[in-house]
Amino acid sequence: MNKINRQYKSIIQIDLVEANQLIESAMEESNQLGLNIAVAIVDTGGHLIAFNRSENAGFLTVDAAINKAWTASSFGHPTHTWNELFNDSKLAPLSNIPRMLAVGGGYPIIHDEKIIGAIGISGGSYTEDQHIAEYALKNLNNNIKDI
Repeated sequence: MNKINRQYKSIIQIDLVEANQLIESAMEESNQLGLNIAVAIVDTGGHLIAFNRSENAGFLTVDAAINKAWTASSFGHPTHTWNELFNDSKLAPLSNIPRMLAVGGGYPIIHDEKIIGAIGISGGSYTEDQHIAEYALKNLNNNIKDI
């Protein structure tokens, strides 16, 4: 193999196989619940790795799922925790970050105590979105970090 074709990884990221497994689990659970959702998986930089949505999911679910995943990856916290954190006047200005979405359904994906990406679900209520994200992560045997 010549040196130009060699690929190096500087940090551990979720791979496409795992990302698609998360999406499949989330879509299966949403079908069981009768929900039309969008699912986004991002890497540690918040860049989209994999995405899918139900045929009848609303158009807003696309950006919401991606932004929930981005928020969870960026800060390493589940998105629903930000509602309480924004009550702190020192943290409230963070709510003005354009992609920040502080409603349930976004979780960091943790492996060996490191964030390797994040999942974002949109289409149900915030508790349904949280449930689907947790379900998908548990099926992939990932830890859910909650503070």
